[in-house]
Amino acid sequence: MESSMSTLSAGILLFLIMDPLGNVPLFLSLLKNVAPERRRRVMLRELVIALGVLFAFLLGGSYVLRALQLRPESISIAGGIVLFLIGVKMIFPPREGGIFGGVQGAEPFIVPLAIPGVAGPSAMAALMLMTNSAPGRTADWSIALFCAWLATALILLSSTYLFRWLGASVLTALERLMGMLLVALSVQMFLDGIAVYLGKS
Repeated sequence: MESSMSTLSAGILLFLIMDPLGNVPLFLSLLKNVAPERRRRVMLRELVIALGVLFAFLLGGSYVLRALQLRPESISIAGGIVLFLIGVKMIFPPREGGIFGGVQGAEPFIVPLAIPGVAGPSAMAALMLMTNSAPGRTADWSIALFCAWLATALILLSSTYLFRWLGASVLTALERLMGMLLVALSVQMFLDGIAVYLGKS
């Protein structure tokens, strides 16, 4: 992460890492049992939580890692494990309850929409790399983060209109597909973290 990166470049990078288009199936599948009048409110709540978490990592993530004596690659490894569990349960949902074994119709809270859906390990790691490479540009990184989050929020909030055209069978297919993609992504995150860890050991 070069310190010469512009604010615009940083915003585009964070937007791509947040992957709002890729998160649409995840949001749709996890909110399909939520009352229609509550979906937009729940999405907005999760997006605001994600923004708060990302700003927390931007401003204090490196200090937390140093205090806990954790390496940045541990974020990638832990995120890979969490995403793998999410993906497996999306592909093979429990007979009773939702993806996380909760009560059908219960609203998702923080996990997995806010974390790691929007505020994923890759975004957290990117923010920490930005602050470590150019600690004096916190204002620039904050602007880039907010703009990337705003664009992501607009795309995800508009996805609620897809409920009017997508039926249960299509949502189920998207849920299975998203599960497969999450499993593949989780394995890649885990392997990347292991590779970095072995390279530093």
